[in-house]
Parts: sequence; C-alpha cells; structure tokens
Amino acid sequence: MFRATTAGALYAIVVFSIGFILGTIRVLLLAPRLGETTAVIIEAPIMLAASWFICRWCVDRLDVRRTVPVRSLMSLVGFAVLMSAGRTWCRARSITGPNSLQDTGSMPDAIGLAAQIVFVTFPLVEV
Repeated sequence: MFRATTAGALYAIVVFSIGFILGTIRVLLLAPRLGETTAVIIEAPIMLAASWFICRWCVDRLDVRRTVPVRSLMSLVGFAVLMSAGRTWCRARSITGPNSLQDTGSMPDAIGLAAQIVFVTFPLVEV
C-alpha cells in the first residue's frame, strides 16, 4: 500500500509539473491566437499521453502490484494530490481554474475535467 500511495503522489506531481509548463504555453501562445477551447483541445491529448507514460513509469519504477485495490489507491491518491496542487496554485494566483466539479461552466473547463477523469483511470487500466 505504501508503494501505491507513493506512486500516486509522484504520478500527480510529475503530471502537474508537465501541465504547468504546457498550460503556460497554452495561455500565452495558443489561446490568444486560436481561442481558449481550441487551445485546450490541442493541449488535452498531449497531457493525456504524458500522463499515460508517467503512470507506466511510476508503476514500473515503484513496482506497484497489479491488483484493483492497490491501483485504486494509487488513482485516488493521484487524483487528490492533483486536485490539491491545482487548488493551491489557483489560490496562490488568486484565480479560479477548472480544478473542481463546480468549475465546469465552459467548454475548456469541461474538457479539462474530462481529462482529469481519464487521468484517474490510467493506473487502473495500465497493464
């Protein structure tokens, strides 16, 4: 269980860091030229691909067992850390982002939430 908890936290922290970099590029370069929705549509598959590879790396590196309870714990820890990091960042910047279930009022926010849900499933489906 310790490995699953550690893997979930590491998974979320690395994915959040990649998301921070890609989000900066999206906001500063893509969104002004293409619009917010198009920019998020471009960013989401890149983030999901990165998430998949990071998940596989964490599972292999930390030797997380391939059982549903263990992988579910990894998913839940990863989701909790990702949401906490996102909320902390948004509060520090005094802005609101698509980091909770209430923040799905626009298409970019809904796409972001859908990507976060897929992020949670990766530890469960990764073989």
